[in-house]
Amino acid sequence: MLDGPRARGAFLLRAHLDPPWSMRVQDEAPLTLVAVVKGEAWIGESTRLRPGEVAVVRGPQPYVVADRPGTPPQVVIHPGQRCTTLDGQSLFESMLLGVRTWGNSGAGGATAMLVGTYQLEGEVSRRLLDALPQLIVLPGGPLIGLLGQEVVKDEPGQETVLDRLLDLLLISTLRTWFAEHETPAWYRAMGDPVVGRAMRMLHDDPARAWTVAALAAEVGVSRASLARRFTDLVGEPPMSYLTDWRLALAADLLREPGATVGSVARKVGYGTPFALSAAFKRVRGVSPQEYKAG
Repeated sequence: MLDGPRARGAFLLRAHLDPPWSMRVQDEAPLTLVAVVKGEAWIGESTRLRPGEVAVVRGPQPYVVADRPGTPPQVVIHPGQRCTTLDGQSLFESMLLGVRTWGNSGAGGATAMLVGTYQLEGEVSRRLLDALPQLIVLPGGPLIGLLGQEVVKDEPGQETVLDRLLDLLLISTLRTWFAEHETPAWYRAMGDPVVGRAMRMLHDDPARAWTVAALAAEVGVSRASLARRFTDLVGEPPMSYLTDWRLALAADLLREPGATVGSVARKVGYGTPFALSAAFKRVRGVSPQEYKAG
């Protein structure tokens, strides 16, 4: 699941701010990273971010980022990263300070932050999102400095560089958090010599016509033994897990340019577009075509 984050043209900026400042973020993004380079910031009333720390914020619920608790919001961040005053007047142009740089002061602002947003739910595994609390704060390490250097560059391929750096910062942060906290069953199961190997096979080759018997043969145990051990450790049978994985991949692939339901169905192990459509609608409540259009 940590291999899942795949930012695509992620929203990234460097903010320079002088107090008093406060932003109400209601962009409905599934996941946002806020890293403080200089000064400090508060998320909500009780979470303080110091230099070198990164916050991972789960959406889509709104939240406030401010210079201190209690500062009333002056700025609202809407879906699509549209930035306005409280009464709806656009602020983006007036606060633009350069390439991917924004704020109410120059480079000498009291607070400097980096903000990176995964804008589509499919960019981050739903299973991974469900395992996270609403807010994580941890040291960000040298990746914050590297991302800060790259975010203001305007060179060929720069969006791809920034996307991968954002992925790396997220994965590094989550790996540290999982090492220090109670982890979800699927994360612990990856360390099991039998179940972990079976999970990696399902991840690596979802299009294969897997059965529990075929998977058991690959990992060298009986069908009954694998089914029991997998269910005990992961919390669901192997084929249920595979279905969830296939549909998560399908959701990602449907967002790719030129993707069709038929091409995606073949890549994730469904024999026909109809079979994928039926499973997708049953689990997600919309058809693949509706999901792709949205």
